[in-house]
Amino acid sequence: MRLSARVDYALRAAAELASVADGASAGRSRPVTAEQIARAQEIPPKFLESILLQLRRGGIVHAQRGPEGGYWLARPAAEISLAEVIRVIDGPLAHVRGQRPEELGYHGAARALQEVWIALRASEREILEQVSIADVAAGELPGRITELAADPRAWS
Repeated sequence: MRLSARVDYALRAAAELASVADGASAGRSRPVTAEQIARAQEIPPKFLESILLQLRRGGIVHAQRGPEGGYWLARPAAEISLAEVIRVIDGPLAHVRGQRPEELGYHGAARALQEVWIALRASEREILEQVSIADVAAGELPGRITELAADPRAWS
């Protein structure tokens, strides 16, 4: 699985916003500027601005302009999965040559590949929908995730 720099930065920005939320309605404590997020997560500021715009359009964050402006999560961090952020930034999970696996037309000896790609997408979805931005920000991942990551085979 390849994740783009945009996805990596979007997930890190969302986790940063979750870390400053105080549990108020929709997780909002105070708006955080793009500059503060960029500095905290070492993300190029101009790149982050376009990512935050995508997150705003995708309903992940809200924004406010002006001297008291900035960004905050649109919903509680526990309700925002990693999968949702990835879809907002890069589109659907697990595409093959830009197509959904069930739309591919494999024939003959390669026919089973279609099922492999569908299973791969299901596995990705299972993990990425299970982990929330709150889990990442708190550093407390679901047990199944830590179990998978602890397997030495996962690191090779």
